[in-house]
Amino acid sequence: MALNVLFEGSNFERLLGGLWVTAKIAFVSVFFACVLGVILGLLMTNKNRVIRALCRFYLEFVRIIPLLVLLFITYFGVAKWFNTHIDGVTVCIWVFIFWGAAEMGDLVRGALTSIEKHQVESAHALGLTSLQTFRYILLPQSLKRVTPSAINLFTRMVKTSSLAMLIGVLEVIKVGQQIIETSLFTEPSAALWIYGVIFLLYFAICYPLSLLSRYLETYWEK
Repeated sequence: MALNVLFEGSNFERLLGGLWVTAKIAFVSVFFACVLGVILGLLMTNKNRVIRALCRFYLEFVRIIPLLVLLFITYFGVAKWFNTHIDGVTVCIWVFIFWGAAEMGDLVRGALTSIEKHQVESAHALGLTSLQTFRYILLPQSLKRVTPSAINLFTRMVKTSSLAMLIGVLEVIKVGQQIIETSLFTEPSAALWIYGVIFLLYFAICYPLSLLSRYLETYWEK
């Protein structure tokens, strides 16, 4: 039976090891992209035109250059230019943080600028400082508005981590392909089962994020 391929030798343990690499890349990237993205989003709303222009250039650069190209440039380019080698997992984390921070920053900027100006003006009229206005007026409403889009970005980062296989990282899909290649002649339908299990593993990571988003939206609506 083709499903037996999954449990031959250490195949299932190898898949779980690949899943751990995928999860490490995804969640480390998500954490730092979230932190840096919030800072970038605040900078994007700064009144200084130079700061806003630099932030806009960074955002457009990330949007124009394909993520795969950034991975190749970082992985192969750094090794050639600086005569050094950086681990593929580290490269993926750097690139995903670079990409995710830009996307998160734009989401935060959109959430902040979507709040009506009269609320800020009313807060200032009541004597609140800029910091107090941000803490009590802008921040709570921005969190509510940015959460669905942010969770969507996080799930995209988890799924896009599969690109790591293209620079030799043994993440879950790469491990699955290796298992399929070694069992293709004995079990032609092994690919269906292996990719089915990989689908379930990705689902196990992404679905809790969806539930978290639903819970937060319900909680803030109370």
